[in-house]
Amino acid sequence: MTTTRFAPSPTGYLHIGNLRTALFNWMIARKNSGQFILRIDDTDPERSKEEYVDAIKEDLEWLGLTWDRVERQSERLERYADAADKLREIGRFYEAWETPVELDLKRKKQLNMGNPPVYDRAALALSDDEKAALKADRGTGVWRFKLDHARINWPDGVLGDLSIDAASVSDPVLIRQDGQVLYTLASVVDDTDMGVTHVVRGSDHVTNTATQIQIIEALGATPPTFAHHSLLTGPQGEALSKRLGTLALRDMRENGVEPMALLSLMARLGSSDPVELRENHDELVAGFEIDHFGPAPTKFDEDDLIPLTIRVIQSLGAEEMAEYLQTVPEKLRENYWNTVKGNTPTRFYADKWWPVFAGDAVPVVADEDRDFVVEAFALLPEPPYSAETWSVWTGAVKEATGRKGKGLFMPLRLAVTGQQRGPEMADVMAMLQKKPAL
Repeated sequence: MTTTRFAPSPTGYLHIGNLRTALFNWMIARKNSGQFILRIDDTDPERSKEEYVDAIKEDLEWLGLTWDRVERQSERLERYADAADKLREIGRFYEAWETPVELDLKRKKQLNMGNPPVYDRAALALSDDEKAALKADRGTGVWRFKLDHARINWPDGVLGDLSIDAASVSDPVLIRQDGQVLYTLASVVDDTDMGVTHVVRGSDHVTNTATQIQIIEALGATPPTFAHHSLLTGPQGEALSKRLGTLALRDMRENGVEPMALLSLMARLGSSDPVELRENHDELVAGFEIDHFGPAPTKFDEDDLIPLTIRVIQSLGAEEMAEYLQTVPEKLRENYWNTVKGNTPTRFYADKWWPVFAGDAVPVVADEDRDFVVEAFALLPEPPYSAETWSVWTGAVKEATGRKGKGLFMPLRLAVTGQQRGPEMADVMAMLQKKPAL
């Protein structure tokens, strides 16, 4: 069975970069009738918070990215300990005691010599007495995985055939000095135990993937299929990382972005396929192909969500919008919504025009137009009005005042609605419940 996972850390809110990873993995699982696992990476007890776990679930549910089961890494610590023991038994795990300052000095020395800043494996040369002395002086050390210094090759779903020389990579730390299991080990054990077949993540994980492949093989398992999507940038190619705080999914939801608008954009952005608004998740999944995406950084512009969201809004009927039309009399809702939906940017603005139609608009009249508007209103009969009222009325006003064009229509629009833009005035007049007045 095709099995994918999304493994966020509950240390903050999901942002647009997280969504790309979650969506790709979800679509692969759904396209292949497989399983999508939500795996909470909460092995860091100090930074992980339950409120973020709830927020992650809330954001995914808002988008309709449902999961088949939830796993918590904090509940699997024994499995990670078992894997660490196995790595020790086969001679692929060793303890090291260098301080951060010592490691930094080593890196600088290697760089000055023109060498890659790779850990020199000094800990492997320690005698038992030296190890005992360091343990007595510094306590428990970190545990590093001993890489096999050979090339690590794999076919990547986005980047093509990749090959990394393990000798150019430091032996990764898998367990910190305080005993906390790090992502690299926990992820390997989980992917193996949970039968994960496909892993999609950002291209910043490529080197990490190389080391994980060796760890997986050392533990006697088969690596999953990997694909590394490009990283998002801002619309001008600027680093998006500095703006991720303003691109949280919960903020987009509160700003009225529609789920299908966001998903439609992110499911195609950076691929050879055009971005098109999809009506539902099935359409979204049907057209998804991971190998249609390229390695180049992908530009993300929040403004691209505006027209997509408007198109979603315009496709909705009055019944679907009932929650947002509570101030509109029920018998008028369908006509009202058909009149205003073309001028409604988000659901939260759905009832914005009702005060205008109810007769509570605040007229906007320039001093030089006041006499003109007074005369025009005197020529307007009492309601009810129809779609023909606007043309009949403005014709009469033109005849009486000699005004025409913008000088005729704009002052009347502002006086009736208080807005420079909006629905066609013929439709506005047909919805007015009272005669406008200054």
